[in-house]
Amino acid sequence: MAATDRINPNLLKNVKNLSPEQQREILALLDELEDAEKKEVARHSFLGFISMAWPSFIEGRHHKIMADAFERVANGELKRLIINMPPRHTKSEFA
Repeated sequence: MAATDRINPNLLKNVKNLSPEQQREILALLDELEDAEKKEVARHSFLGFISMAWPSFIEGRHHKIMADAFERVANGELKRLIINMPPRHTKSEFA
């Protein structure tokens, strides 16, 4: 969810009444908020980290399965992990 999705729509309507400098400041603050939210997701989610580190990444079902397995290893829930998949399925990049 983007930062602007949680802002009261009535407040956004009033932005046009602000000076251009104030509008730029608000946009900069919203960008900072969105970046902070992405960083927080990346800290707690493997796929969140991947999407931040690799913006052009296209997520598939097998990536969700691998990410879940890697998170379980990182949390200590899983002690051993073997991933058997055909070449070019991002095994090495993820590991």
